Amino acid sequence: MKSVHIVAAASLATCAQAFVPVHQQQHVRSAPLSVSQLEPPTLAAAGSNSDDRTPLRQGSYVALITPMTPTGAIDLQQLRALLQFHLQAGTDGLCILGTTGEAAVMTMAERKAVLDVAVEEVKGKIPILVGTGTIDPEHVKEQTLQAIDCGCDASLVVTPYYVKPPQRALIKHFETMADLGLPVCIYNVPGRTGVDFLPENIAQVAGHPNIVAVKEATGDVSRVAQIQDACEKNGFKRDELLLLSGDDGTTDEFVIQGGHGCISVTANVAPSAMHQLMMAALKKDMDEVKRINAPLANLHQDEFIEANPIPIKWAVKRIGQIDCSYLRPPLDELAPEFQGTVESALRDAGLI
Repeated sequence: MKSVHIVAAASLATCAQAFVPVHQQQHVRSAPLSVSQLEPPTLAAAGSNSDDRTPLRQGSYVALITPMTPTGAIDLQQLRALLQFHLQAGTDGLCILGTTGEAAVMTMAERKAVLDVAVEEVKGKIPILVGTGTIDPEHVKEQTLQAIDCGCDASLVVTPYYVKPPQRALIKHFETMADLGLPVCIYNVPGRTGVDFLPENIAQVAGHPNIVAVKEATGDVSRVAQIQDACEKNGFKRDELLLLSGDDGTTDEFVIQGGHGCISVTANVAPSAMHQLMMAALKKDMDEVKRINAPLANLHQDEFIEANPIPIKWAVKRIGQIDCSYLRPPLDELAPEFQGTVESALRDAGLI
């Protein structure tokens, strides 16, 4: 990996190792171009000093929901409580404003409010990975520059969806976003986007100093070896990129096969278990992996009984971490006929 030293497996349970991208400290923007110009800055969300960044690391990142009121306003107080819940539970990293966080239906001002709270609560304690990907490259740039302004640590950039860019265009897209100066985690989820960024082409951008990680959400655990083989073929180390699973049902095997962690929906309700699962998988402790993961198996599946994040938001409410499971249109709250299934999965996992 880029300037990362993998710690001995025995120490992973107490300290997930930092992943440090080369030259990430060199980019400082002198004239931020974001909504932070239009609003009074907060003390915590201070500027673009890259020396302050917490490097991405191995372990369990929560793909965090965004709590809302019954009228659809973002509930910042409950967001703070959720962030503290994850710190106390041992979550290794925060992935905020992704699909699970309903970022697609937020304004730039709302995004800033969420990021400011995240920076105030967890900055320097766990990495803050923020979703900045969308279909329009100019909007990706706008959101990435805002993330820099707010003090986030890295950006999660999804392959542009619906328009199905060719592989050469995906290469250019990710290099362009990485040139903005914020470390980039490529997000490959062809089931949602309609385009698959292939391992041999991921390897072509692996040499960019700010492309540091991949969230691989195909559910195909063979992608770990494919990406690592392609990196090696291109003259890079096999572990040049931090590889994070985006599929809860196969996350354990993904890491056993050589991946480094996950960005997890399940971690919204089972953060401690997902952290422990990743530590066991990184140590290749098969018995411990099976012991931890078996109670979570139904949850991994049933949290997708309707479109994400509908079921998981209901589940977070059911375990008492938020007061309301409201989702903004075009989504809706979990249908009553599915609530029993999700509740049963929570009970199997020992969460209620």
